[in-house]
Amino acid sequence: MKYTVLFNPNAGNGTGAAEAEKLRDILKGDELTFTDITSLNGYAEFLAGLSDDERLVLAGGDGTLNRFINDTDGLDVGRDVYYFAAGSGNDFAHDLGKAKDDAPFVITEYLKDLPTVTVKGKAYKFLNGVGYGIDGYCCEVGDKQRETSDKPVNYTAIAIKGLLFHFKPCNAKITVDGVEHTYNKVWLAPTMNGRFYGGGMMPTPDQDRLGKDKTVSCMVFYGSGKLKSLAVFPSIFKGEHVKHKEMIEILTGHDIKVEFDRPTALQIDGETILGVTEYEAVSAKVPAKV
Repeated sequence: MKYTVLFNPNAGNGTGAAEAEKLRDILKGDELTFTDITSLNGYAEFLAGLSDDERLVLAGGDGTLNRFINDTDGLDVGRDVYYFAAGSGNDFAHDLGKAKDDAPFVITEYLKDLPTVTVKGKAYKFLNGVGYGIDGYCCEVGDKQRETSDKPVNYTAIAIKGLLFHFKPCNAKITVDGVEHTYNKVWLAPTMNGRFYGGGMMPTPDQDRLGKDKTVSCMVFYGSGKLKSLAVFPSIFKGEHVKHKEMIEILTGHDIKVEFDRPTALQIDGETILGVTEYEAVSAKVPAKV
């Protein structure tokens, strides 16, 4: 069997190339060709150059997947897409019950009918979720740490320090399918397509990326002080934070707009955008207005 492996050297805190090389043992006996995803100028020519019998494997993390779905938007890939989880968080793989270093598996159905988020006038497809609040802040700080150190980024530590000292909650207006909601002291307001983001956080435990209605869900973590927020925050990793209904609300719909009263960082599948005051996430299947 012939495989073309698109790998991201920046995945997994810079270990992407080494992680992709593991495929030589996992697919031992098969013919493998490796291509650095960051070296491509575009996908149209690359895809056209693949033979009919070649299998396409993406090797990287959630950011790699995000880059692929946006860079190939509107193109006919022309074949099934396989995925080899080689990132640091691997939330997409986790949501599907897969683990890092599992053999490549087909993800074609998960790349269809994806929601879109519009930020600063630009639209992006997203696979897992859009983080806004202290999660965006964590990505901002993590990016800065990677610029000065090759040590793995500890997002949990960043979040704890942010909760206690550095991040100030915002007031928010969240409009879901035309219905407006307002909240004070918002720490988190992510909108999710899947269940996991941020390296294992599960803000929306009941979200189904293949649901028939194709809805997205926004989890609002709000109204609490630093110490209460810090006490509840770790429970997000098991999805048990939803028990705290006095400070957690999940809103589900096809069109979710989140507006903060001050700029903060936002992340889309781990990719950071700074100085954002609002975003709008829209399902791929918005019901027609009657």
